[in-house]
Parts: sequence; structure tokens; C-alpha cells
Amino acid sequence: MKKQQIKVSTANGRNRRQFLKTSGLAIAGSGLLVACFDDKELYGNDGPFDLGGGDLGVLNYAYALEQLEAEFYIKVLNGTYWSGAAEEEQTILQDLYNHEINHRDFFKTALNANFDADVVLPTLEFDFSSVDFNDRDSVLSTAQLLEDTGVKAYNGAGKIIETGAYLVIAGKIVSVEARHAAAIRSIRGGDMDDFKLFAGDDAVDPATGLDGAEDPSVILAAAGGFIVTEFTANKLP
Repeated sequence: MKKQQIKVSTANGRNRRQFLKTSGLAIAGSGLLVACFDDKELYGNDGPFDLGGGDLGVLNYAYALEQLEAEFYIKVLNGTYWSGAAEEEQTILQDLYNHEINHRDFFKTALNANFDADVVLPTLEFDFSSVDFNDRDSVLSTAQLLEDTGVKAYNGAGKIIETGAYLVIAGKIVSVEARHAAAIRSIRGGDMDDFKLFAGDDAVDPATGLDGAEDPSVILAAAGGFIVTEFTANKLP
């Protein structure tokens, strides 16, 4: 059965509030995704780009999320909060920037090396106008949401991956994303030596000791407040 396409406008702050609310991802999206425009130059007359299914779909999905995180940290390092932050905070955020750029470029290279260009997700456009990159709390709270959501995304996508090598790579990347989330919690807690912040009950289920996991439809519906470019994920759960 064809999934319903969900369109999310970024015209006001409601979508980011939805994303903030769903950082724990309580709202499940049933179909997909994101739009505030119809770009015929990118997608022609056949409708929006679809991520595809199987390994292709998962790699395109990961590429979309890594583009989102990379673009966020690019803006962080261009904001006055980062330029005036304590040296240790600057160092951590620059490390996160470097990691996310590497993740984004890795998926772009992997996709282009293994699939035809017409099925590879193009470069996306984002709207971060609701984030004040000059304000410490605005930056760090958004960073924590993105990193926590990234962990849930990789954990939830593991069951879809068909190729063992891709599963190993995803496992390595999700461990890095979890470290990012821990580092942001440490910064926000104001004590870089307080390792208790690394495993808060808001991130780890105290009953199981495990991070959360969510399907792509849930993650993408939640992240729609920042994504402008229209695409669908009709072949992913």
C-alpha cells in the first residue's frame, strides 16, 4: 500500500516546536516528508525524489540526516556564540563539525560509487531560522536534539540494512553520534568531568539500559521543521 505523503511547512515556528516535542519522538509520522516548495528543476514532473528501499534507501536516509547535522554545525561555527565560547567548548563543537562533515561526505561518496546518480539524494536545503546561533542555549539545545535523534535514527535503521558491511559502518557511526550527544550533555551540564551526564534517563531507557530506536518515517516527520527540500521515503518503514 502506498504511504501517505506528509508535507511540513517551515513558514513559522510551529514545526520546530514539533521537533522539540518529538526529540523523544513521541509523535509517529505515518508517511513522509517535508516540503515548502515544488522544485521542478530538481525533480522534473514525476513528483518529489524518493529515497528508495533497502540499502539504497537507508544510505540516502543517512545522507539526508548527515547533511542536516553538517549544515547545522557549519552555522554554529559561523555564529558569535561559538567564537566567544570557552576554549574547551569551541574545541568540542569544532570536533563535532569535523565529524559531521566527514559523515556527510562519506555517504555522498558511498552512494555515488555504488548507485546511479539519478537515485542518489541531491544536496538538500535547510531552514535554521528558528535557531539563534548567537545564543548558547539555543545552539546547545538544538545540538542535543539533533544528536539524540541521530542515535535513534541509526538504531532504528539497522534492521533495514541488507549488506553486512553497511551494518558495520552504521554501528560505528551511531557510536560516534552517541558520543556527540554525551559531549553536548556535558557542556550543558557545566561540568566536563561529570560523566553521569553521559547516560541520562532522557536518552537511555533505565529499564533496558539501551538507547532509543525509531523508524525513518518517525525521524523524518520530526526533522521536517528544518528540512526545506521536498522528498519522500515511501519504501522505508
